[in-house]
Amino acid sequence: MDLEKAYVLQNYGRYPLLLVRGEGSYVWDDTGKEYLDLISGIGVNGLGHAHPRILKVIQEQAALMIHSSNLYYHPYQGLLAKRLASISGLQRTFFANTGTEAMEGAIKMVRSHGHRVSASKFEIVSLENSFHGRSTGALALTGQPKYRKDFEPLLPGVKYVPRGDLSALEAAVTENTAGIVLEVVQGEGGIYPLEESYLRAARALADKHNALLVFDEIQCGVGRLGCYFAYQMCEPAVMPDVMVTAKPIAAGLPLGVICMNEKAAVTIAAGMHGTTFGGGPLACRVGLEALEILEELLPHIREVGAYFKAQLQKLSVKHRMVKEVRGAGLMLGMELDRPGKDIVVDAMNEGLLINCTNNTVLRFLPPFVLRKKDVDRAVKGLDRVLKRAA
Repeated sequence: MDLEKAYVLQNYGRYPLLLVRGEGSYVWDDTGKEYLDLISGIGVNGLGHAHPRILKVIQEQAALMIHSSNLYYHPYQGLLAKRLASISGLQRTFFANTGTEAMEGAIKMVRSHGHRVSASKFEIVSLENSFHGRSTGALALTGQPKYRKDFEPLLPGVKYVPRGDLSALEAAVTENTAGIVLEVVQGEGGIYPLEESYLRAARALADKHNALLVFDEIQCGVGRLGCYFAYQMCEPAVMPDVMVTAKPIAAGLPLGVICMNEKAAVTIAAGMHGTTFGGGPLACRVGLEALEILEELLPHIREVGAYFKAQLQKLSVKHRMVKEVRGAGLMLGMELDRPGKDIVVDAMNEGLLINCTNNTVLRFLPPFVLRKKDVDRAVKGLDRVLKRAA
């Protein structure tokens, strides 16, 4: 920790915790203390730590080839793209490294689509309280001024409308709108799901005004809600033109994807976009294995997620400081009537790793392998923490 303070850019507000090992839903620090990991690398370690099948694939593929570049083919990119098409309903995939990089590619698709129609069709409609990433393009779409203010002016032509306000969305989308970008569940903003009716209205507006509908599933996708993607919670699914995701898709290795239909795919021709590291053989092979494991885990995610939410709701009845419990599957938020930073620190002392987002929302993004007995341990610890904070 001392070396990091001396030599690493000090842009993170880190907790004084040095993690050295993980297994399943648990991690250990340098003193040997055990912690139940309820944030899983901010949703990245969906299969937990040191999953034996993932370790086996990493070892095998690392001995064969880690990187080859996108100048050449390798055996796994096409296989993973086919698998993603089958589970997403979207025909094509671009492989990136992170969610932010995937969002940048989606923005380029939106702008290219608009330019093909008219020079004035470049506007993008996003939501207030949204979060789409840390790059300048993704920041421009992020509907939280605290993230944008130090870097403005950013990408022009972005409109922000209140979440769930259909009349505001209808007023914002015009013939100059090239894209509508929505988190199906706002994550960094406090675990706020969008209503099905709102998603369907956005789909209809995109069709009416020839705009691309983009769903940001970087945090809520790839099994987090107990289905492959959050838009599939609707029956029938509300299909986007473009969907971006990342986080758990390669079980801890950097991999982001843009899945798209053919309408969106034609906006990017040869030479218009690319990446050096995205879609390499190691990440893609691990992604294939991770999706196979995930298929087996989806019922488990729904069952344990419902149990976890029910136990958190019991805590909300017991502790007056808890205003609401939101979310689905293993993406849950507990909103407090006060800032939650101190509670996060006290939970760490209890051997629980959680975090606080949007200042007052305790966020739970545990590994998909979480068990009910782990939930019981978490809830008992949280009960003690909330009691002390009262």
